[in-house]
Amino acid sequence: MLLLFGFIFWLTIVGANYPSELLSNVLFKFESILYNVLSYLNIPIWIKDPVVYGIYRTLAWVISVMLPPMAIFFPLFTLLEDSGYLPRIAFNMDNLFNKCSSNGKQSLTMCMGFGCNACGVVGSRIIDSKRERLIAILTNNFVPCNGRFPTLITLIAIFFTTSTITSSLLLVLLIMLGIIATLLVSKLLSKTILKGMPSSFILELPPYRKPQIGKVIVRSIFDRTLFVLARAISVAAPAGIVIWIMANLQISDISLLTYVANFLDPFAKLMGLDGYILTAFILGFPANEIVLPIILMCYMQTGVLVDMENTQSIGKILIENGWTWLTAINTMIFTLLHFPCSTTTLSIKKESGSWKWAGIAFALPTVTGITFCMITTFVAHMFAYIT
Repeated sequence: MLLLFGFIFWLTIVGANYPSELLSNVLFKFESILYNVLSYLNIPIWIKDPVVYGIYRTLAWVISVMLPPMAIFFPLFTLLEDSGYLPRIAFNMDNLFNKCSSNGKQSLTMCMGFGCNACGVVGSRIIDSKRERLIAILTNNFVPCNGRFPTLITLIAIFFTTSTITSSLLLVLLIMLGIIATLLVSKLLSKTILKGMPSSFILELPPYRKPQIGKVIVRSIFDRTLFVLARAISVAAPAGIVIWIMANLQISDISLLTYVANFLDPFAKLMGLDGYILTAFILGFPANEIVLPIILMCYMQTGVLVDMENTQSIGKILIENGWTWLTAINTMIFTLLHFPCSTTTLSIKKESGSWKWAGIAFALPTVTGITFCMITTFVAHMFAYIT
C-alpha cells in the first residue's frame, strides 16, 4: 500500500511539472495582452492594476499550479476506487483507527484529502457514526492536499535534494508525519470532546475488477477536478484584490503587508520563521497554492505575485533573505500542519452543521503546527549551543 502511494505521488510530481510550466507560460503571456487591452480601452490604472496584477495573476498561479496535479492524481485515485482497491486500504488501516477509537473508513477520507481536503471532508459521509464522522472531519487537514505539495516539493528540491526519487521519499516521510498526527489527534479527540467506543462495521471486500477507463476519466474530471478548481477560483479572486491592496497601499512609504509582517515577526521567530512567511500563510487562507508566491513577493518588494521560472532562482532569493535548512524544515512542517483553506473550512461548517466544529478544525492543526515548529527550533538552537 505504501509503495503504491509512493509511486502515485512520484507520478503526480513528475507528470505535473511539464503541463504546469506550459500552462503557466500561456497564462502569464496572456496577462500582458489583457493589460494592453485594458490600456487601449482607457481603463484607469487604479482599476487596471488590481484586476490584472491582483485578480488575474492570483488566478493564473492557482490554475497553473493546481490543475495539472489534480488532473493526474484524481484519475489515478478514481482508478483505485473503481478497481476495488480502496476497501482493502480501509481493511489494512481499520486496526490502527480502532486503537484510536475511530473507524477504518476514515483512511478513505484521508486518501481523498490528498487530492483536496474539502473532498475528504465531504467524503466523511461514508462513516455512519456521527462521532467518528466528526473525528474524520476535524483531522482531515493533517494530510496535505495537492495545493500544499508544490511548496513542499520546491523546498525539498532547494534545500535537501534534486533527485526526484529521493524527493518522493522525503515527501512520503512528511506525509507519514501527517498520518501519525492524524492518528494521535484522533486518539486525543476520542478521549476528550468526542468520547466513545469505536463502532463495528462489516466491510465487504469486492473482487478486483477492470476499471471503466472512460467513466473514470469523466467522473474524476467533472466531479472532482473541475469542481474543486471552481471552488478554489471563487475564493482566490477576491484574495488577489486583498493581497494587491496590502502590498501596494503604503503608509509613510511602508506597505500594509510590511506592517503586518513586522507585527508578527517576534512570534514567527519563536517558530523558526519570519514575519513575511507567517503573513503569507495567513493571506494564503483562500488557496494554499499562493503561499510561496506571496513570500517571494514580500522579499522582492514587487507589489505583485512573482512568477519564478526555476527552483534555483527561488532558492537564491530565499537564501539571500536569511533562509537556512531550519527555516525550510519549519516552513514545511507548518505547510503540512496549519489551518485548512477557506474552501475546506466552509465544507467543514456545512458537513458538521456548526461553526464551532469549523473553529475547532481550524485551531487543531494550527496549534499542532506551531507546537512542532517551536520544538524543532528549540532543539536545533540547543544542539547548536552545545556543539
